[in-house]
Amino acid sequence: MITRRTHVALLAASVLLTGCGGGAVASTRSAPEPAAEPTPAREGAPAPEVSIEVAPQQIPGLGPKTWAQVPADARQAVVVTGRGRDSSDSTVVLYRRTDAGWRSGASWPAHNALKGWTDHHLAGDLHSPIGVYDLTDAGGLLKDPGSKLPYDRSASFTAPGTGFEGEPLAGSFDYVIAINYNRQPGTSPLDWTRPMGAGRGGGIWLHVDHGGPTHGCVSIAEEHMKELLRTLDPDLHPVVVMGDAKSLRR
Repeated sequence: MITRRTHVALLAASVLLTGCGGGAVASTRSAPEPAAEPTPAREGAPAPEVSIEVAPQQIPGLGPKTWAQVPADARQAVVVTGRGRDSSDSTVVLYRRTDAGWRSGASWPAHNALKGWTDHHLAGDLHSPIGVYDLTDAGGLLKDPGSKLPYDRSASFTAPGTGFEGEPLAGSFDYVIAINYNRQPGTSPLDWTRPMGAGRGGGIWLHVDHGGPTHGCVSIAEEHMKELLRTLDPDLHPVVVMGDAKSLRR
C-alpha cells in the first residue's frame, strides 16, 4: 500500500528527472488536480482560425498601369518610390518573387533628380524618368564586389566636381547599375548608344549616394549598392520600378 508520504516522494523524484532545462527544483507540495480532458469539437462546428502570413501576389503601391509594365518573368524588382512629384527624396525597396508571392526587403533612403519625376524625360531636364526598366549591366571605379550582373571596372567611372548642395561627388560612381532607359542592354553602363535619340537623355543609373539630388539617377548608400550588386541575378530578370508614389499608383 502506497501512503501519501510515499506518493509525494515519488512525485518529487519524477520532477527532478524531467524538469525543463535541468533547472527544476522538486516541490514537497501535493500534486495539483489533473486537468480536465479537452471537450471534443461538436460535429459541424467551425474549425479554429489559424493566422497564416501570405505574401502579396502584386507589389504593394503599384496601380494597374504600372503593374502591367512589370514583365511576367521578373522575379526581382527594385522599387524606387519618390516622396512627391517635385521631390528629390525617395526610398528604395528590393522585392523578390517567390512561389508564395512578392516579399520585400529593407527600406533604404535614396535621392533622385533635383526636380523630381517626369513621364517624358529629356536630356538635361533634371528629372528622373518614371517607368519600369530592366537591370542588366553594372560597373564602377572600384573592383567588382561580387556582382552577379556583368561588371565593367573602369577609371572612366570618375565623378568630379560638386553636387547641387555643394557636396563632393567623388565616389558616386564607385559602384553603378545601369537602368535600361534609352540605352543598349548588354553593354557597359559607359556605352552611350541612345536608341530613342540623344534628346531623350540617358546615362540613368543606380549609384552611390553623395548626399544630395542627382541629375536623373537614383542614389543609395554604398553598402546598399554593394548589396544590390551581390543580390540582383540575371537569371531572375531584375527590373527597377521608379517614380513618385502617386504616379506609381496609376
